[in-house]
Amino acid sequence: MPNGISPIADADDLCRLSAAELNAAYRAGALSPVEVTMAALDRAEAINPLFNAFTMIDRKAAIEAAGASGKRWRAGEPLSPADGIPTTLKDIVWVEGWSVRYGSRTTSAAPCDRDAPAVALLRRAGAVFIGQTTTPEFGWKAITDSGLCGITRNPWNAEKTPGGSSGGAAVVAATGAGVFHLGTDGGGSIRIPASFTGIAGLKPTFGRVPAYPSSAFGTVAHIGPMARSAGDLSIMACAMSGRDINDWQQGAGILAPLGRIEETLQGARIGYWSKPPSGALDGEVATTISQALTHFGAFGATVEPVDLPGDDLLELFQSHWFTGAAARLALIPENERTGIDPGFLEIARAGAAFDAATLVAAQIRRGEFGAAMDRLLDTYDFIVSPGTSIPAFDVGLEVPSGSGLSRWTEWAAFSYPINLSQQPACVIPCGMTAGGLPVGFQIIGARGDDARVLSAAADLEAALRPMTQAFRVRDFA
Repeated sequence: MPNGISPIADADDLCRLSAAELNAAYRAGALSPVEVTMAALDRAEAINPLFNAFTMIDRKAAIEAAGASGKRWRAGEPLSPADGIPTTLKDIVWVEGWSVRYGSRTTSAAPCDRDAPAVALLRRAGAVFIGQTTTPEFGWKAITDSGLCGITRNPWNAEKTPGGSSGGAAVVAATGAGVFHLGTDGGGSIRIPASFTGIAGLKPTFGRVPAYPSSAFGTVAHIGPMARSAGDLSIMACAMSGRDINDWQQGAGILAPLGRIEETLQGARIGYWSKPPSGALDGEVATTISQALTHFGAFGATVEPVDLPGDDLLELFQSHWFTGAAARLALIPENERTGIDPGFLEIARAGAAFDAATLVAAQIRRGEFGAAMDRLLDTYDFIVSPGTSIPAFDVGLEVPSGSGLSRWTEWAAFSYPINLSQQPACVIPCGMTAGGLPVGFQIIGARGDDARVLSAAADLEAALRPMTQAFRVRDFA
């Protein structure tokens, strides 16, 4: 084990179970939601001093909710397959009765008086909320540290970052402290930490999961599930999806329902995207991804190289991201900005310098890129790529030491283009570097095809299982 961390002694078999396995156990009376929730809470309290993944653990309310779930299961009336499943929520969505700080000292510590729509849907489905997970300030970057909460660390090597901005959720998933984990993804914030920590994460089609209040970062920002398997992602995504009248940006349309689709990879035409629009692809990551690609042959699928349409995608994304940061900073009085993350201040000031014509031009270019991506995914069944171009690097840094890069966006280039174009994208683990750090594999589908993406991810996950068994749950004490 890295850094002298030794395994937790047993009991943690409960922390290895999937939502489907828990459903079966609850139905048979072999386990109760209270037992499972207490195991998740114990694991949360054990791992948090090591990795700093929780901002708060709500033991009392979680056990009460689990007790109510147990009564429903005993009566044969569970609310959904999410009923009684231990769940965490990122410190960036409203939760009734919890303080939601967005990782910032500038926000109020007063408890929220209502749930965000995705949280309300999960609560209505019977999910048991065990705690709140860490985020960088306002979720602005793809690592997880903040002046409010400190540094969150990677469970595979505590000297490395878990990525971000949903880094706390990824750590909690990887160590088995809960089954479902709500994350947000504005430029890779679900998929990057999934890749860095060896878990699964889905950025859904934009609008599938409702959001309120709207993100300052606009329509690049998505809400989605994080878990240890594609199967769990599917169950959680079903529970948190739906129309909410408060989210005007969802549109009035109805997306295709979620559910298992068989043989999605049989005979599929797959485009392999291997050239990031910024930064460079690490050689060890490239080799691991190439090995994973060989498994598509067993499905009769064909894989061919593909390049993304458009150019200057980094500049295009930063036009949207930096102006979003400026909008968020504008809500904070000048005299309250002391202690804000300096990197956030830098990009917010850069965003404030954009004029209206430049921003509108960027929005038009984004529409052109999105339409080109829709056409590309009308040609291919899926586009696949590395989850990230690099493995996890040292904590406390926005970019790897000695890389010559200046901003996280430069190394997150397999993520942010898909926020611009809003397709569903799922990351699953596919192997490890020689140094014992996870490598993630990304599957992208057409807008609305979340069920096909999740089904393909589950099929590939099964094919890769001999190489990824270690990712089931990372045991630490």
